[in-house]
Amino acid sequence: MGRALELARLRKGLTHPNPTVGCVVVKDGKIISEGYHERAGAPHAEVVALSKAGQNAKDSTLYVTLEPCSHYGRTPPCTNAIIEAGVKRVVVATLDPNPKVMGSGIERLRAAGIQVDVGVLEEEARQLNEDFFVYITQNRPYITLKWAQSIDGSLATKTGDSKWITSRESREFAHRLRAEATAILVGVNTVVKDDPLLTVRAFLWERQPIRVVLDPYLRTPLQANLMVDTSAKTILVTCSQKEDKVKKLEDMGVSVVKAECVKGRVDLRWLMRWMHQQEIMHLMVEGGARTLEGFIEEGLWDRIVVFLGPLLIGNGIRVRSPGAEKLMDAIPLRKRRLWQLGEDVAIEYTRAY
Repeated sequence: MGRALELARLRKGLTHPNPTVGCVVVKDGKIISEGYHERAGAPHAEVVALSKAGQNAKDSTLYVTLEPCSHYGRTPPCTNAIIEAGVKRVVVATLDPNPKVMGSGIERLRAAGIQVDVGVLEEEARQLNEDFFVYITQNRPYITLKWAQSIDGSLATKTGDSKWITSRESREFAHRLRAEATAILVGVNTVVKDDPLLTVRAFLWERQPIRVVLDPYLRTPLQANLMVDTSAKTILVTCSQKEDKVKKLEDMGVSVVKAECVKGRVDLRWLMRWMHQQEIMHLMVEGGARTLEGFIEEGLWDRIVVFLGPLLIGNGIRVRSPGAEKLMDAIPLRKRRLWQLGEDVAIEYTRAY
């Protein structure tokens, strides 16, 4: 199962809105074939591995990181392929939360006389596909909040200067986080001040995440990097009714989405529902401070990744919220991972419960 998880990790971020899945076929104590799900619409991991094994798959044991599907979607059911191949035993890391599957794949295999064991390396498998699990069960994208700050908590100086709080190593690592996301979101102030590209550039990657800008009044400059760069799709989410500006943007190839708004601000819960409909499975919010605050205040986050640079800025721009009057009212977090990146530290937090 460990090898199957390794295979699944190779495609992390490239299979959306599908989960990333790996599969290994074992016979007489040896791996005879393996496979992974390459992208949505492509054959699933089980089918790939069984195709490689051919007739040798008969009486084998198949290890797979997620319950085999039992329904017709973009591809036929994997359970059919497993049964037809004559597999003797199937070992599954974790069940699929999709209501179209959710145990039915296991039942189908057992009804065909195949021994099925569930729960091997389950925690690792669930963490690998936690974005898919949230997307399926909560009808919204999995949301990562990411920012860099000085050790005294500032994202920028009081004048907005933030290049660079962290090191080259941290910025390259941040691109690996981007690669796992379906879309990257920032507020318009970040675009105006920093003019980011919001692409994966630190290494070769097969897909660029969609760029989303919260821009209630369509203030994004037409010459901004993410407007003129065509390597990734750009979406402006707005409250504006300026049809002439909208036409200019659309003529440039930029998508403009007119959102539900409250007091001149985009309704984030409406936006998450819209993103789910667009099959945006994993959203990474990169700033600025006010945008991050909005997601925190709405409780719209699943993971926070904070990069700490060895600087003391003092009275700078920070991520703030209404604040807890007592510690018992503060939001408890659980540290899951920590990375040393040059002189910087990156810490990954999830909800404590």
